[in-house]
Amino acid sequence: MVTQEKTPASQTDGPAVRFEASKGIGYIKLNKPRANLYDRDFMQQLSDAVDEVRFNDDVKVVIMMSELPGMFSAGADIKMLKASNPTFKAAFCMGAQETLQKIERTPKVFIAALSGHTVGGGLEIALATDIRFATDDPGTQIGLPEVKLGVLPGTGGTQRLTRLVGPSRALDLMITGKMLSPQEALDLGIVNYLASPDQLEAKVEEYATAIANGASKAIGLIKQAVVQGKEVGLDSGLFMERELQNRLFITQDAQEGLQAFMDKRQPEFHGK
Repeated sequence: MVTQEKTPASQTDGPAVRFEASKGIGYIKLNKPRANLYDRDFMQQLSDAVDEVRFNDDVKVVIMMSELPGMFSAGADIKMLKASNPTFKAAFCMGAQETLQKIERTPKVFIAALSGHTVGGGLEIALATDIRFATDDPGTQIGLPEVKLGVLPGTGGTQRLTRLVGPSRALDLMITGKMLSPQEALDLGIVNYLASPDQLEAKVEEYATAIANGASKAIGLIKQAVVQGKEVGLDSGLFMERELQNRLFITQDAQEGLQAFMDKRQPEFHGK
């Protein structure tokens, strides 16, 4: 029988991950002082939040954000890992990987608002989202420095970063543990957009609102085709694309979009 590791005493009484929804947008808010370090409880709460997104038909798009100033997440709780036995470590890494895969496999767009340092497992969480906005504060650090602890990025970092920037660039970043500025992360394609700290939330909200008010059903299935299609051969990817398109042809939004084109007017989508 494997003994379950205790949650570190430093965890606050309140939830580390909160889910809220408003006007078609779901908000996953990280709030575990001091650095949103994740442990088993944190990952379970994040998994539960993703389930809320999946089963809430009113949620069309998701913003993941931190409520801690200057910090998105510094990754896994190193003290917890140091105190854990190898069996727990292996199960913990597997569970964390599965939680982030749920984000990728949910047919709704997840947007990360990186308002501060995003390092180690924090970047690995962000890499599982679909679109990443970051503060343009040059003092913000973004990277995967796990090699400096004698380990590797074990929550999907070796796989997702490689697929995003290519094997040579990804390998260079991970074996050196180099920290990037937001501008460098933008140049490499690790983040999609930069905004000033006082405008970041507004820019993310604007982007999310456009999705929520648009053809959100089609947007979700475009995500599914892209994210899961890249893992299979071309023929299988094209088959997936056709099947998802057939699902869209019968939706109200598709009927509205086609009719609006014929009528030479703007469509009114409702995500149905």
